[in-house]
Amino acid sequence: MSSHAASSTPLKVALVEDDTAFQEAFRTALAGAPDLAMIGVAATAAEARVMLSAPPADVLVVDLGLPDGSGIEIIGEATTRWPGCAIMVATTFADERHVIASIEAGASGYLLKDSPLPTIAQDIRVLHGGGSPISPRIARQVLMRFRPDERPAEGGETEGKSAPSLSDREKETLQLITRGFSFDEIAELMGVSRNTVLTFVRRIYAKLEVRSKTEAVFEARAYGLV
Repeated sequence: MSSHAASSTPLKVALVEDDTAFQEAFRTALAGAPDLAMIGVAATAAEARVMLSAPPADVLVVDLGLPDGSGIEIIGEATTRWPGCAIMVATTFADERHVIASIEAGASGYLLKDSPLPTIAQDIRVLHGGGSPISPRIARQVLMRFRPDERPAEGGETEGKSAPSLSDREKETLQLITRGFSFDEIAELMGVSRNTVLTFVRRIYAKLEVRSKTEAVFEARAYGLV
């Protein structure tokens, strides 16, 4: 048992997850842990941002595939708004792109949803205690990233693949996204309507196979587009 288990104040845990079945399983797993207390659940990125305006949790568990954006963006915002909170990913995404982007955004743990959920309470304790719970498949990917001579032949998702072909306007839009401009600001800078910018963005996302600004920037850098 962790030292916190003996404390009168349980660890405050928040969850960002749109799957109601996983939400309930998560609640059930924590219900038997008196040293852990659920203080909030958000099913969308928008709800997560509202939750981040409230007093901070001790541990935040985030799914990456949200209906209105990427959990990676929420991790980055949580790192800024809840600086003392330990963040862990719980997702089905096992590819290197999502793993590295999550870690760079501020996550200290990365669990796949095929991992036994009954261990989540202990994983949360380990995370809060300074550890980094990582599913074995993910740990191996991280290790392979720093041992290029032993990486699988197919490498990462962008390795061995040519950069997608973007039009000049799409490249300009991507450059401005990378520099942190909003869609409205990009429209003004490019002298086009916001709808036109959103059309460029949709094409960029489709070509890069991403769903958010954060992932687009990550992929663009991986391909050397910016």
